[in-house]
Formats: sequence, C-alpha cells, structure tokens
Amino acid sequence: MEATSLPAALELVASGGTGLSPEKRAVLGTSLLLLQRDYRFERVWFWGCIQGVHGAYYIAEGLGPDRAAPRSRLYSLNCLEWSLLPPATEEVVAQAEQLTGRFQGDPSFEYNYTDINAEDVERLSEDGMEPMMKEEARLIATVEQIDREVGIIPRGAFVKTPLGSVSENRNFEGLSLVEAKKLSSYFHFTEPVNLKNKTLLEKADLDPSTDFLDSLEHDIPQGSWTVQLEKGGTVVVLRSLLWLGLTFYHVPMTKQYGYVYFGTGEKNLDLPFML
Repeated sequence: MEATSLPAALELVASGGTGLSPEKRAVLGTSLLLLQRDYRFERVWFWGCIQGVHGAYYIAEGLGPDRAAPRSRLYSLNCLEWSLLPPATEEVVAQAEQLTGRFQGDPSFEYNYTDINAEDVERLSEDGMEPMMKEEARLIATVEQIDREVGIIPRGAFVKTPLGSVSENRNFEGLSLVEAKKLSSYFHFTEPVNLKNKTLLEKADLDPSTDFLDSLEHDIPQGSWTVQLEKGGTVVVLRSLLWLGLTFYHVPMTKQYGYVYFGTGEKNLDLPFML
C-alpha cells in the first residue's frame, strides 16, 4: 500500500486483527519517505510484515516509471534501517518452496539439510544448487511468491501503452460498488498466464490497454478469496485463504486501494482440503 497514505490505509484493513502499533506507524511514515528520497524511487509501497519466531521483517517495495518492471525490495528489522534485497531468481524460489516451518527473524540463519527432505536434496544437488540456504534468501523468495500469487490491483487502475510499459491510469476513479464485489474486477499484478491461453473469441471483448492481466475469477482452487463489505459497506476487502494474512482493500468510486501482508510467510497448503 502507498507509503504516503499508510495510516489511513492500515485503518481500513485493521478488522482482520493485525496491524502495526502507533509507534511503528509513526516511524514508518518517516523512514519510508526518506527511503524514497535516498533511492530515488517514484513510489514506495509498504508491502507488509513477515513475523518470525525471534523477530519480524518489515518489507517495502520501490517502483520506477514502468510499474510492470521488477520492483526493488527492501527489508528492515526495526522500521528504521533498510537493507536492499537482491532480485529473486527462479532457482532461489524453487529451493525456498522446499522449506517448511516458521521464519526465525535472523537474516543470517541457515537452513540445514534436515529442513529439506532427502529426495529434494538429491534433486537440488543434481541441478547444481546448494541445498543449504540463508533466511535472507528465503525471505526474497517468499515475498516474490506472495506478490506473484496474491498481489492484486483493481481493473482499470493501470494501463498498458502500445510500447509495452505499464503506468497508472490517471482516469481511474475507482470501481462501482456492484463491480467492486466481483472477483473478475481484480487482476493479479504480475506476468499473465491464463490470458495467453484464451481464444481470440474470448479476447474479443477485452480492452488490451486495461485487460492485460489475469483476473481472480479463475484462480485455483476456487474459493481461495473472500470478499466482504466493511466499514458500513463503504470498503470492499478481499482476503486470501492461500496466503493467510494478505488483505486487499478498495474504497468504491475512489482511487483508494492497496494490499498488505501480515503473516508468518507460510503458504496454506491445506486449502484444497478445507474448501
């Protein structure tokens, strides 16, 4: 969610029982603006917090002119001092998927061979990958996974230019209340997958400038999102059941929207059996 509107945005998603203390909100309000200045980002988003056993990771994302370009990610242990994370590679993401259990809260903590089953150790060794990894690498991969699978935006909030770059839509004034309650009105803010498999007939009614991403209505498993009206019906809130702790909000007929994650960084692999 946007750093400049952080206090108000956190209030809109606070009904889930998670959030930040007043002290943390005040510190973040200042440090994120300094972060934007020092790294010369166009925008800074507060991504959320991954709670470990002995500490928490606070995550921020920096954006440039092209919103579809890879985002710069930073983490902090105290909301004051920020460290830049290297880009997430497919190898790191694949290796992190084999790890289970809570984060420790220590970036230098190393996961040893017992944290990965024998078959995966052998496969990683054959691929030339090191089966031991630091928690910082797992943090990089987890944030990337969550952004890919449940990082979302409302339809029309961004436009794609003929040259392929993506920018914010200045004409976007929010979804109507009727549209805001539909999963089809929200898109995954990542490289589309399902869209490429659609037929020409299915694409005929799509606007290539706004409908260039995958919508939530075809997410697998079905039922992995909850849609609720809160604050007296003035705010639409979507929560992910796949990554528990991911909350998205949108105030219909306004430009206010965003998502934030407060959780343990563990995927709910039991979801298909819970639906």
